[in-house]
Amino acid sequence: MKGKLFIVPTPVGNLEDMTFRAVEVLKQADLILAEDTRTSSVLLDHYGIRKPLQSHHKFNEHQTAERIKDLISEGRSVALISDAGTPGISDPGFLLARTCAAVGIEVQTLPGPTACIPALVSSGLPCDRFCFEGFLPQKKGRQTLLQSLAEESRTMVFYESPRRLVKTLEQFAEVFGAERPCSVAREISKLHEEHVRGSLAEVLEHFRAEEPKGEIVVVVGGAVTERGEHHNKYRD
Repeated sequence: MKGKLFIVPTPVGNLEDMTFRAVEVLKQADLILAEDTRTSSVLLDHYGIRKPLQSHHKFNEHQTAERIKDLISEGRSVALISDAGTPGISDPGFLLARTCAAVGIEVQTLPGPTACIPALVSSGLPCDRFCFEGFLPQKKGRQTLLQSLAEESRTMVFYESPRRLVKTLEQFAEVFGAERPCSVAREISKLHEEHVRGSLAEVLEHFRAEEPKGEIVVVVGGAVTERGEHHNKYRD
């Protein structure tokens, strides 16, 4: 365990999605870095994990990365967790992993929970080839990026907040076409998990009528291929 950085995924919903190995790594680590120490304390208390806990989030990661790298170089083991899912995937983690890897520190990422893959597999859209776009830019570059994805033939995966979902679906329908297949996954691994599937127009109509709540993953089918076939028809 000494002198390593561990990237530890944590549940996106149900606390029982935590792996045995993840619990063991957190129990043995010298220090745990958390995106929000208050949120992570609930999880750590649930599994009886009592270790020093420090915040590591997008507002301080540039300041803490070098210090943590030096700490690990001295032989300490550090585990990084985020509020939910795998750190580095639309969450802090990339900078610290890159900083440590650049000086030869071993970085081990445990397999575990993420919202992206369950949403993709449950969508009914092809998942053999896909592109993950995460959160779209809010202003600068947003339209340009969407236009660049209009001809993307792979299934596309996006993260979105419930308050922006309707606007985003409207933009998707405008750029990709209202008949493009889509699936919106809501509250994955939680009590009120929901998957709404259909065309962009149909899914948009649903969430105009019913206010979206919770964590959102949007999966959109790819463009028509050169052979004139739609790569992302729903499977029978």
